Amino acid sequence: MKKINKNDSIRINDEIRASQVRVVSADSTHLGVKSLPEALSMAAATGLDLVEVSPEANPPVCKIMDYGKFKYQKSKRDHESKKHQKVIQVKEIKIRPSTGQHDYDFKLKHAKKFLQQGNKVKITITFRGRETAHVDLGKGTLLKIAEDIAPFGEVELQPKREGRRMLMILAPAAHRIAGNNQSAAVEQPAH
Repeated sequence: MKKINKNDSIRINDEIRASQVRVVSADSTHLGVKSLPEALSMAAATGLDLVEVSPEANPPVCKIMDYGKFKYQKSKRDHESKKHQKVIQVKEIKIRPSTGQHDYDFKLKHAKKFLQQGNKVKITITFRGRETAHVDLGKGTLLKIAEDIAPFGEVELQPKREGRRMLMILAPAAHRIAGNNQSAAVEQPAH
């Protein structure tokens, strides 16, 4: 016997395997527990399909409905939910312990821009050769970045060393994201 999981497709009409099903009509009234042939004949009499909507229930719940319309509405709901999702990307900025002030400012400006766009920023310091003996300088640089960028983002992952690298992850500040959404609404002209 095949186990049913939620990723399987929905069974309709002759694909339903249970001998007894709980039937719900097209207008969502409960018709009670019926044998499968009786439920199929009820669906055929209305010109609709018998769709197994809850296969885990005992007995399974089947609804009399137009399966094509059901699939269409489900795809529309899925599309709408994807449309409103915000994809957060992790942007990476690489620096060295000996990075000069101009380069530091340039990379800090990019980090601020990424955070304002709602993305996370991963800042990586790579140590080479004798620089590995001065890990405290790298940690100091990361903490300075976190301090300089505080109005735009907050530290999500504290500076952490992984071999010859040290990294820190910054997330956009919650109040900045809310402020950006409100300012975008205000900036649109009224027609």
